[in-house]
Amino acid sequence: MDKITINEWVSYSDMDLSSAKYLCGMNQKPLEIICYHCQQSAEKMLKAYWIYKNINPPRTHDLELLRAECENHDDSFAKLHDMCKRLNGYSTQPRYPSGIDLLESDMLLAIKDSEKIAEFVKERIVFDGTDD
Repeated sequence: MDKITINEWVSYSDMDLSSAKYLCGMNQKPLEIICYHCQQSAEKMLKAYWIYKNINPPRTHDLELLRAECENHDDSFAKLHDMCKRLNGYSTQPRYPSGIDLLESDMLLAIKDSEKIAEFVKERIVFDGTDD
């Protein structure tokens, strides 16, 4: 297990989630971009778990595929199914003018889902010794 790489993935996940929350402070919230950052945060966190399990993650944005592999190592990842399914639609669609209709409630749920996924995965990534 490459502790530095895992920490880098977790750090980038945290930055995506922080960016999403920061953008919530804008006068006209960019709902699509906020939801995209939430999806990206979840994706990076799931990939960090793959690396923790000594598996090279695939180049995919599919949270359900990533979550399913995590579930192969820890059955409790099944709890993330609905959250990953909701966030999955934000991987590419919001980045382009495609007419996706989002409400502020969608954005708030995306942030909540991303936070829960991050917390859940962080609880399962345990290093031997210190966490430097």
